[in-house]
Amino acid sequence: MKINIKIINKISSKQIYLIAMLSISSAINLSFALEGLNPVDVAEDNQNVQGFQVIESGAIAKNFRQQPPLIPHKVDKYQIDLKVNQCLRCHDWPYNTQFNAPKISETHFVDLNGKHTDKVSASRWFCHQCHVTQQNAPELVENEFRSTEEK
Repeated sequence: MKINIKIINKISSKQIYLIAMLSISSAINLSFALEGLNPVDVAEDNQNVQGFQVIESGAIAKNFRQQPPLIPHKVDKYQIDLKVNQCLRCHDWPYNTQFNAPKISETHFVDLNGKHTDKVSASRWFCHQCHVTQQNAPELVENEFRSTEEK
């Protein structure tokens, strides 16, 4: 790699100082930006955090026709990565009948090109993209959603 000496000679010490100061101030601003709006000391153990429980007593009703079903059981220890999806252990055919679990929708077996496959499509592999567990968590903001049946 050749260094152009003419360019280096044209840069004055004031310009180098200015570049250094801008770099330092940018780094300081970045460190403040990483704190977020409500900075929390991660070393501090907060005992006041309420744990929310998964609702396993029944399904919560859907609010609209295409709403993905909610998961009525714990899944926090399920392995879902590029090679393994533990949800399929119970919800893929024919295992769903053995475990009395709902079978995943046929739409999960259609790839992005519309081709029907025998295996779950890669675009549907990561269940938590659409499905979440039912929680007894309070609403953080007011929910003004009204289903079409309520309007």
